[in-house]
Amino acid sequence: MKALLLIACLCQLSTPLLAQNFQLQQLASGLGVPWGLAFISADELLITERDGNARILHTRNGKMQKISGLPAVYAEGQGGLLDVAVAPDYAQYPWLYFTYSKSINGQGATTLARAQLQHNRLQQWQDLLVTTSGTDTSQHFGSRIAFDDQGHVYFGVGDRGERPNAQNLQNHAGSILRLQRNGALPADNPFIGQADALPEIWSYGHRNPQGLVWDNTHQRLWEIEHGPRGGDEINLIEKGQNYGWPVISYGKEYWGPVAVGEGTERAGMQQPVKVYDPSIAPGSLLYYSADAFPEWQGNLFAGALKLRHLNRITLNEKGAAIAEERLLQDLGERIRALAQSPEGWLYFSTDSGKIFVLRPN
Repeated sequence: MKALLLIACLCQLSTPLLAQNFQLQQLASGLGVPWGLAFISADELLITERDGNARILHTRNGKMQKISGLPAVYAEGQGGLLDVAVAPDYAQYPWLYFTYSKSINGQGATTLARAQLQHNRLQQWQDLLVTTSGTDTSQHFGSRIAFDDQGHVYFGVGDRGERPNAQNLQNHAGSILRLQRNGALPADNPFIGQADALPEIWSYGHRNPQGLVWDNTHQRLWEIEHGPRGGDEINLIEKGQNYGWPVISYGKEYWGPVAVGEGTERAGMQQPVKVYDPSIAPGSLLYYSADAFPEWQGNLFAGALKLRHLNRITLNEKGAAIAEERLLQDLGERIRALAQSPEGWLYFSTDSGKIFVLRPN
């Protein structure tokens, strides 16, 4: 087992970084790929690792505790134990929500589950939806989780490496899905009663959603997804809408400088709010809503895997992306998951197995 280390001192920062309004501290290292982060108390951060482990980091003293009671996961390629999330009323409704890839006849299917935590062991594990998304590939599982303020849970599933899936409403791949928090089907989902569509689908035409977050102030659902070579997108997700993949895209084919699909626009298909070209390879999305960094309120943050930075997007009141800033480029880390702590600090994980925090200067 890899050693888990607490790093109590501040990282060595470059001069440009010190000029920012925050200080960066490394809290832990030695993890596997820390895919999901969720605060379950003021100083307890639950961490999922893609290989199938989960741990609690006590942020004030650096102690780490392993969680038991997890199911077997299909930890192949981009699959494994993925996101973890809690609803805003977790203290009164103490369910932890997970997405993971589950082996179904030897193929990985993105699955939404929930459980309760008692004495560092997960109890009452329930698979709420085992999606119809299995393929022979080991890529594009998604999958982040978000909650709105009406009792619904959302999660994303990638196209699973088979592009036509994203336009096929008879499977869950390439979609954002919406359920009630107990796994029941909401009566107002857009494809209820439609014979050629699955009723859990909220939106479709997505390549590989890697971030999903609810903006309670404006009642908006935001998503970020991987494009192919170029063409990463931030989308404002709306009920029943088609986001175009693979018919339209701003990316190019991997085998040459050729546009994917038929171009960048088509009637009946939604345009992204922001496109990244070249790709940053996003790993997460967070809507900042706290007071610790007042100048960041209402901003979106995305972790970048390929271009290795923390991406900050400024939105206007109408939801248009009007500015972008790239933070922590000198850190040189693939930033995977993001979490806002109760006091408004920004925590993030890296694919090298580290946990960091940004605090106000």
